[in-house]
Amino acid sequence: MVEQIPASLEPQAPRLILVVDDEARMRRFIRMNMELEGYQIMEADNGLAALERIRQHTPDLVIMDVMMPQMDGFETLRLLRELSTVPVILLTVKSEEDDKIQGLGLGADDYITKPFSPRELVSRVEAVLRRAEWPAPPPRTVLRIDDRLSVDFNRHQAIVNGERIELRPTEFRLLYTLIQNAGWVVPHETLLAKVWGYEYRDETHYLRLYVNYLRKKIEEDPANPRYIMTERGVGYRFFDFKKT
Repeated sequence: MVEQIPASLEPQAPRLILVVDDEARMRRFIRMNMELEGYQIMEADNGLAALERIRQHTPDLVIMDVMMPQMDGFETLRLLRELSTVPVILLTVKSEEDDKIQGLGLGADDYITKPFSPRELVSRVEAVLRRAEWPAPPPRTVLRIDDRLSVDFNRHQAIVNGERIELRPTEFRLLYTLIQNAGWVVPHETLLAKVWGYEYRDETHYLRLYVNYLRKKIEEDPANPRYIMTERGVGYRFFDFKKT
């Protein structure tokens, strides 16, 4: 009789990361450091090759340079989001906020500014992979907020006036966390730690961006929000629907 190993004790296959960069030296640097941490690495030296690798192999994460010839990282990301929700970390030599906003707006999950240390790389990768696995849907599939808004937790959708609206993974995690604390002010640092990870507790621009994204999707008038209120200098508060 062969004793079966419990699923929780079975060895897990290493996570597969696709590294996209036209510089072979940068690909080698990332490969070496991530393989030391137990990750499996595959490479692409341009955007078109990256899209083909993703179709064929379904990686767990993509690390992609922005500044590439022919088709840059932004254009590659735009096309990628038409076929996959795989988490993406962008690499950029620029630190201007406009570049960060553009990348996050196209669906990137994070960015790292070159040059960066192996420790920062590993920390960012681990944080993004944790976010991709969280949260598990609650027992209630659809939560009715009011006559206008409901949230489908299993499908990661907002339902506004009967129309289903897709939420990106980070948008859903943020909305989920705010709803869990409806009626209470959630401080900036707490939201950043819960949604993005403890390493991001000072990255307040992430929070501003994604609150704006959510408001555009669920609010009737994003400039005068009903559901997600700003508590200036402190955090954000979700409409206390439990009292209505």
